[in-house]
Order: sequence, then structure tokens, then C-alpha cells
Amino acid sequence: MKASLPIEIDHEIMSGIPAFTGTRVSVEALFDYLMKGSNLDEFLDCFPTLKRADVFRFLTIPSTRRLRQGEALF
Repeated sequence: MKASLPIEIDHEIMSGIPAFTGTRVSVEALFDYLMKGSNLDEFLDCFPTLKRADVFRFLTIPSTRRLRQGEALF
């Protein structure tokens, strides 16, 4: 069974910007925090609606590696 991405792209939510499912926390916010030197705990402290498991799952899927390299996610 293929696990679904813990993100959604919905034009009614944040104008279609990829966000973690059930939140208004963008994937871009996660990368911004990490690129500025914050760790995952610091990010999660700032966005308590997120689940650690969802963020970790997102960071470990192969398509995330492509996204980090500047390729299209979808």
C-alpha cells in the first residue's frame, strides 16, 4: 500500500500553496526554518498543529529529495 503525502494542494487553502494536511502551514515554511538553521523541534514548537510524524514522513519521501533539488513535486 502506497502511503499518501502528508501535504495537500488546495486552491481554497492558501491559494494552492503546498501545505501540511489539515493545517495552513506551508511546506515552504518548513524549508525556510531548516535552511536558517532551526531544527525540527524548533519548527514544531512554532507550529503546534503539526504532527512530528507527518513532517518526518514528508522529509523522508523520495519526492521531497527532488523538491529540495528544485524539481517539480507533481
